[in-house]
Amino acid sequence: MEIFINPEKATWIEIVKRPVFDYRQLETKVSSILDDVKSNGDAAIKKYTAQFDGVVLNDLAVTENEMAAAALQVDEDLRVAIEVAKNNIAAFHASQTEAVIKIETIDGVVCWRKSVAIEKVGLYIPGGTAPLFSTLLMLGIPAVLAGCKEIVVCTPPGKNGEINPVILYVAHLIGIKNMYKVGGVQAIAAMAYGTNSIPKVNKIFGPGNQYVTAAKQLVNATGVAIDMPAGPSELAVYADETCNPSFVAADLLSQAEHGADSQVLLVASSLSIVEMVHDEIEKQLPVLPRSAIAAQALQNSLAVVMENVAGAFELLNAYAPEHLIIASENAEYLAEKVVNAGSVFMGNYSPESAGDYASGTNHTLPTNGHAKAYSGVSLDSFVKKITFQQINKAGIKNIGRAVQVMAAAEGLAAHKNAVSIRLNEINK
Repeated sequence: MEIFINPEKATWIEIVKRPVFDYRQLETKVSSILDDVKSNGDAAIKKYTAQFDGVVLNDLAVTENEMAAAALQVDEDLRVAIEVAKNNIAAFHASQTEAVIKIETIDGVVCWRKSVAIEKVGLYIPGGTAPLFSTLLMLGIPAVLAGCKEIVVCTPPGKNGEINPVILYVAHLIGIKNMYKVGGVQAIAAMAYGTNSIPKVNKIFGPGNQYVTAAKQLVNATGVAIDMPAGPSELAVYADETCNPSFVAADLLSQAEHGADSQVLLVASSLSIVEMVHDEIEKQLPVLPRSAIAAQALQNSLAVVMENVAGAFELLNAYAPEHLIIASENAEYLAEKVVNAGSVFMGNYSPESAGDYASGTNHTLPTNGHAKAYSGVSLDSFVKKITFQQINKAGIKNIGRAVQVMAAAEGLAAHKNAVSIRLNEINK
């Protein structure tokens, strides 16, 4: 990890920069796959599944028998752990339900807002080096709670042509039935455009690599809604003298093992903390099964010494991390300084991995600085907010003159007349 000590503000733009990809070349490749699936449907999907996953499939859909058999392959301890996570995630997201509140803005004018579920949603669950069954919990549970009528799940098959049994078990547990053996760009295309096997959806959710991210952004430009621009995972840690360096090192490594394109950022109040954390990384890294991946991610990562607390959090807000750990006994006070972050983990006993799995918050979060404007997935992500208004005769009399004057000022005579014709009828 490269180290910066009290860097000048003019240099921060380099510090907060993420690993760069050639998106123009990437989009060219992705666009060709999207167009092929749009034109050739299932045949194109099977072609790319054979090309990229090394699997030849006859049917894309997961059968009921496959779903039922999966439960028998999941270890009892894992089933219990998943149940704990499911209950916590459901409790947190259920608390986000909003009651309908009717407001009389003026006598005779009543307005309210109602949450209505998006009818058809698509959930992309990454496979690859780590089948993320936890992502299905994070996306599937709020989709079910919101009342989405059709929930489509796409996830890549393994080399045996089957989906990881834990992913199938989670789907069965939370009540999802429409699952398909397709990953990567071709999965995003299938959900965006629809094929003979896979239904078209109104909104696509889920993280993925740079190819999946590019595919989501491209279909979004054609009118298909997406959750957010979510690319390679990232973590920032603020650590002061009250941190535990071994904990901080473990947190940095837990994020680095996600993928070689992941990034971690350590902002510390002194150089001695950086050195202690570095020593702990050197101890912990070699024993990790995914040490090679984590080591590669660390090459993209930085440590910054910021002796001034205000400056440290100004830098962190400029970085706008997906995950932010405040490794300090003063975390509750310091958290008030956070303006840009996907999810914040406060104190020495709040590891980022808790949010990834079982604390209850959602782990599908904005990356690459998008936390400056985007929120993570929540129950709100699966609903539309529709406003309603009901105006009686007294109400139109009370606001009618204001509407007439404003419409006339904008030169919209028909708008004015829509009010005038009603007022004339009332005043007869």
